[in-house]
Amino acid sequence: MFGRRRREESPAVAGEAGQDERVEREPARESGPWDSGEPYPERERVDLGGMRLPVDPGFEVQLNLAGDHIVGAVVMVGESALQVHAFAAPKRNGIWDEVRDELAEGVKGAGGTAEERQGPFGVELAAQVPADGVAQPVRYIGVDGPRWFLRAVISGRAALDAEAAAPLEGVIRDIVVVRGDEPMAPKEAIELRLPPEARQAVEQQAAGGEVPDLNPFKRGPEIAELR
Repeated sequence: MFGRRRREESPAVAGEAGQDERVEREPARESGPWDSGEPYPERERVDLGGMRLPVDPGFEVQLNLAGDHIVGAVVMVGESALQVHAFAAPKRNGIWDEVRDELAEGVKGAGGTAEERQGPFGVELAAQVPADGVAQPVRYIGVDGPRWFLRAVISGRAALDAEAAAPLEGVIRDIVVVRGDEPMAPKEAIELRLPPEARQAVEQQAAGGEVPDLNPFKRGPEIAELR
């Protein structure tokens, strides 16, 4: 009636099986951006809820606000800045081609220039964006993920200097996007939140208590916010 009990595996076989499981848990790709549901390398990241942002010594992190909502983050290193936003996207179709056309149209409509070129993450947009009467170089980078889209904007020295761009491109490669399961319209911003220790500091400040210097975040600049 019942099948014969499977014999106990030898330590060698069990060890091989465990080794196989460890291999399966390793990242299937060499670099991200990563989806929270896939294996990804461990490193120090700031937990912003919808995004886990890599941080290194010398990075200054600011937050982008839309009203009272946090919708993006800015990483500043030296004379360069990286702005990142995550958006919901359709399950089967990427939206970077469409967004790239919209960005190019918006930049040109504002009196700037934009052209497509091949970059480390695929096709990107190299633009000159008018700011206070001066054209500023900007790189628009887009990555289509599973049900999300990550838009990155590199400005300052790193927009033209490959050496200056390297640490910011490294940030993009190690971002983890936490899409969540809730229904969202395509291009709807994935809302972020302050990390727990920063929220605690803000709450203490609101209550009139003494606040340690735990919150390096503030409202960040919007760099040609075009959709």
